[in-house]
Amino acid sequence: MDAERERLARSAAPDAPWRRWGPYLSERQWGTVREDYSATGDAWNHFPHDHARSRAYRWGEDGLGGVSDDKQRLCLSMALWNGRDPILKERPFGLTNGEGNHGEDVKEYYFYLDSTPTHSYLRYLYKYPQAAFPYDDLVTTNAARDARAFEYELLDTGVFEGGRYFDVFAEYAKAAPDDLLMLVTVANRGPEAATVHVLPTLWFRNTWSWGAGAARPALRAVEPGVIEAEHPGLGTYRLYCAADVPLLFTENETNHERLSGGRNASPYVKDGIGRHVVRGESGAVNPEMAGTKAAAHHTLTVPAGGEVTVRVRLAAGDVGPDPLGPGFDEVLRRRRAEADDFYAALAPPDLGRDGTLVLRQALSGLLWSKQYYYFDVETWLAEHGADPWTRTGQRNHGWFDMTADDVLLMPDTWEYPWFAAWDLAFHAVALSVVDLDLAKHQIEVLLSERYLHANGQVPAYEWAFGDVNPPVQAWAARFVDSLDRRLHGGGDLDFVERVFQKLLVNHTWWVNRKDPDGRNVFQGGFLGLDNIGVFDRSAALPTGGTLDQADGTAWMAFYTQTMVQMAAELSDRAPAYEDLAVRFAQAFLRISASTDRVGDLKEEMWDETDGFFYDVLRLPYGEATRLKVRSLVGLLPLCATTVFTPRADESQARLFNRVREFASRHPDLAEGMSAADRPGVAGRRMLSLLDERKLRRLLARMLDEDEFLGPYGIRSLSRHHAEHPYTFHVQGREYKVAYLPAESDSRMFGGNSNWRGPVWFPVNVLLIRALLHLYAFYGDDFTVECPTGSGHRMTLFEVSKEISDRLVRTFLRGRDGRRPVYGGQRVFQEDPHWRDLIQFHEYFHGDDGAGLGAAHQTGWTSLVAVLMIVYGRLSATDF
Repeated sequence: MDAERERLARSAAPDAPWRRWGPYLSERQWGTVREDYSATGDAWNHFPHDHARSRAYRWGEDGLGGVSDDKQRLCLSMALWNGRDPILKERPFGLTNGEGNHGEDVKEYYFYLDSTPTHSYLRYLYKYPQAAFPYDDLVTTNAARDARAFEYELLDTGVFEGGRYFDVFAEYAKAAPDDLLMLVTVANRGPEAATVHVLPTLWFRNTWSWGAGAARPALRAVEPGVIEAEHPGLGTYRLYCAADVPLLFTENETNHERLSGGRNASPYVKDGIGRHVVRGESGAVNPEMAGTKAAAHHTLTVPAGGEVTVRVRLAAGDVGPDPLGPGFDEVLRRRRAEADDFYAALAPPDLGRDGTLVLRQALSGLLWSKQYYYFDVETWLAEHGADPWTRTGQRNHGWFDMTADDVLLMPDTWEYPWFAAWDLAFHAVALSVVDLDLAKHQIEVLLSERYLHANGQVPAYEWAFGDVNPPVQAWAARFVDSLDRRLHGGGDLDFVERVFQKLLVNHTWWVNRKDPDGRNVFQGGFLGLDNIGVFDRSAALPTGGTLDQADGTAWMAFYTQTMVQMAAELSDRAPAYEDLAVRFAQAFLRISASTDRVGDLKEEMWDETDGFFYDVLRLPYGEATRLKVRSLVGLLPLCATTVFTPRADESQARLFNRVREFASRHPDLAEGMSAADRPGVAGRRMLSLLDERKLRRLLARMLDEDEFLGPYGIRSLSRHHAEHPYTFHVQGREYKVAYLPAESDSRMFGGNSNWRGPVWFPVNVLLIRALLHLYAFYGDDFTVECPTGSGHRMTLFEVSKEISDRLVRTFLRGRDGRRPVYGGQRVFQEDPHWRDLIQFHEYFHGDDGAGLGAAHQTGWTSLVAVLMIVYGRLSATDF
């Protein structure tokens, strides 16, 4: 066992010492719901980037490539100044949802190059222009572009021309759980020597201004180059810097004078260090060398093509007489080597150098996305003046008893520095390949009493906890437990039981709230798919009436199948679980039958003529019509496929006999049996929404390169709609869905997400999972054309591998030396200082694989690492 795996073995608990310090600091915290104290609820405009340097945050901190303890009491990050910018660079810059022509977007280049699961080693890169940062140009030029135009990016401004920028690497290595080394290396890529200011910055999150009697922590200089930090809960730490470097101190307090014309209690406020460095305001920092925010100010001249380094060390205990000496280098060397060992053991031997690089950066980006998330909703509502009983008139007013105080895997550390329920489930699946214990914790945390609503609803995301994300927590728990069994044998039935008990409540919520007519047909709104539909599915329909959702119904079928699996496994502990397994199997049959009742009716989801599933619009006066958009909505029923492997004790046979007896008493449900009434290969049983006939027809659509099968995965909308958009007219207004392989031309959901053509990794992974389960049931005798019309036949295993390979190729350098993810961006394709830096985007161009949306949404796109590992490591039914 390598050194990092030994640390993991000692760190099962989420608050274990080796986990206490990590990259839990967001790149951005401003502009979030938690920090919104406006009267209008306009979080973006209430707290713009311009306020961030001057306003003390309430709920969370941010910084460039920074770290903090797991309660974000004490934070360490780096600030930079190139001598030309109007402000100190303390956090990335980006456009708000209203400023970007495709919604919010970060306009910086930074990369998560390395991380071990315990964060014993971390490596980060920020690219800093030597010219003045073009803040105004980015805002005004993007504002002048409409939704049909490309975004105006930092590279487009010309500030990187001639290599006139700094590569700023931040490395962290733990000598011990509470002894953290930080090495900043600044490389000058330009043709002339250039000066840069590097300020390792230490500060406390402001917890003392929000409650009477709260203790105030303190920073103070105790000797040249040494800052002592005392916190009533964290204890005493010291930051060791070079003895000849100036130390600057201020307070992490809001500059009311700058923001509102108010009065400051002290001249020393949050932006004091920046004003001192950039404007030369000597009175902005405390000459008594004390405060709650401090920095070591290094002024460095970096030769052309050369590099310089800065060292600091944050430690709770004695580190000896020379904290930055040779021992510092030895710890770094050792931790780098241990990180190499960890990933070498993880990567399949045939992956190759480029594949291993992609795998490592994908998982490192995922690990860097762990953020401290603190939100006491009842306190926030009270601070907004919400009535404690009715709580109406405020965002999330129904979630008064929710209290978040955890390190969570976020979708993104800049654009989405808050959790989303279905994102987190996918993150846990990817995390499980490197950290099983924390993956389990991530699944359980949203089901805990601090998050789960009293009615059983899982909170969706910060902007609207009461919205609905797809219920994929059960599958994520099953995957993590399957991996645990594969690696360690036996699995973790305690974990399965804990999750199952909470999901019982949540499943009941879905049945009671999202099947309003009791027809086993589910709604749910946008269900995470944003603008995929004809209408905004989170809003009232312009036609009136309701929408029977093929995806909502498929998600519930999938959820119900997984509950059958979990209950069957738990029946070893108590016979009552077998009864629950039967009840869930019966529920699945009802759902299955509801998608296609006997006869070809236009009010059912399955369209026999098209061989596809559609949403059904039910109008107020009783008529119904299918909304014939060929999208992932109609492919998701394929995901509701689960295979059951025979058990030695015959309990599975008994379970399916009881299900068959139920179906025989209810002939109208017999269609829903699909393959459940007969064994497949090796005696396996299967629950599926698709019989063999429907399966072949749906796969013919999905595997058609003129429809869903793209060069880099399954598209979210059929290319058929490029030449044949779907239109629907209501009261003189046209609603249209057309194939858009890149960014959206719709402002629905802010315009920053597109499900009308691009490839999305999470749903692709679930489709691959379904194909593997179908293969486990049907075996090698079942083949289909892939691609459709090619004459080339494949087993379903081979089809799953083909889709997986296409997804993985998005990031790999091809024979032409280019990575599809970077499209036509020459610097990323050709420059040696850029070409091996991988960004894991939110989604990808449906035709050429170029990365789109949030540039750092490593969370669920890190599922590429699962695909690179899973084949040959897991069986079909594990996935």
